[in-house]
Amino acid sequence: MRRAARPLVAAAAAMVLSTAASDRGQRQAPAAGAYYAYACAESDDTIALVRFTPGRTGGGRLEVVKTIDVGVWPTEIEGPHGIGVHPDGRHWFVSLSHGNPFGSVWKMETGTDRKVAAVEAGLFPASLDVAGSTNFLYVVNFNLYGDMTPSTVSVIETGEMIEIARVPTGIMPHGSRLDASGTRQYHVSMMDDLLHEIDAAGLRELRTLPLSPHAGHAMSADTPDARAAMKAMMADMVQPTWATQPTRDGKVYVAGNRKNVLLEVDLASWTIARTFANTGDGIYNLDVTPDGRWLVATYKRGAAVGIWDLRKGIEAARIPTTRRVPHGVVITPDQRFAFVTNEGVGGEPGTVEVYDLSLRKRAAAVDIGKQAGGIAFWKAEPR
Repeated sequence: MRRAARPLVAAAAAMVLSTAASDRGQRQAPAAGAYYAYACAESDDTIALVRFTPGRTGGGRLEVVKTIDVGVWPTEIEGPHGIGVHPDGRHWFVSLSHGNPFGSVWKMETGTDRKVAAVEAGLFPASLDVAGSTNFLYVVNFNLYGDMTPSTVSVIETGEMIEIARVPTGIMPHGSRLDASGTRQYHVSMMDDLLHEIDAAGLRELRTLPLSPHAGHAMSADTPDARAAMKAMMADMVQPTWATQPTRDGKVYVAGNRKNVLLEVDLASWTIARTFANTGDGIYNLDVTPDGRWLVATYKRGAAVGIWDLRKGIEAARIPTTRRVPHGVVITPDQRFAFVTNEGVGGEPGTVEVYDLSLRKRAAAVDIGKQAGGIAFWKAEPR
């Protein structure tokens, strides 16, 4: 059950201005000898800790260091979906999307990968992110069940693992990314074509940006006429699936999955500044380097990864993935590599791949559990 935590909110808001330099977008790492990431295997209820050791002239070795079981019901798939590491590196968090009826978020200790605590969230909690400045975690409740109705973003205080608020949002929200200070959260709502900005300390929505002419319109399928109208509306929708963290020059990028477009949103004017058409089929998840130079996109229907040069406004490379249905992506803080997950199809295992952004080619791949999805960077070790 959700509990009020006004003192926590007030204290966290006061801490925002003293954000540590280790927050998202501010973390820098030296050239590393090894990189570690956590990846979800949604249909196996496991998390893989993987390590990538770059080769000196390209390529490298990618291996599974550990497989961690999550979930409490041995006969049910609970679906670990979203994953994130606290900016201080001491804990990681994973959303278990399936519950009875609500899902949950688990807090785990890095290194030991021991479960510390858990808290109930909403219906189908999915993508998440954590602010080092406030210790608040923001997880979107995707809500796959029943009628398409507006959903919420659960805000969780990660010290005590208490859900302190559910902020109303659009229909089927997805993606959850914070700015470097932890004061703003961005996500999209897939079924009403909106980009949302949340006051991450004040726990309220600030503004929404329509991404198509029908954005924000309620949809109903109760009658044949309503179904026909809904179908006509959906034909014009981009159906966004991801929004990135803001770059240093104030841009957020949105994946327009249905229309195969990449949208650049200028936060100062709150407008779509550029539209990149003809991306790979089913552009799905994104990550962008803090300097705003490179963006990596997964093409879920196209079985490929795109590497975009945002300064030139071109796709610099499109690389087929080793398995079908690419899903998540995260770029290392030194901007050298991107870790990508592939779900696979049927009985295929999931896969984690690493892409070299300077060479613009795949460096390594390794199989993990079935339906690999959410992925989060943990740490880099020096040579």
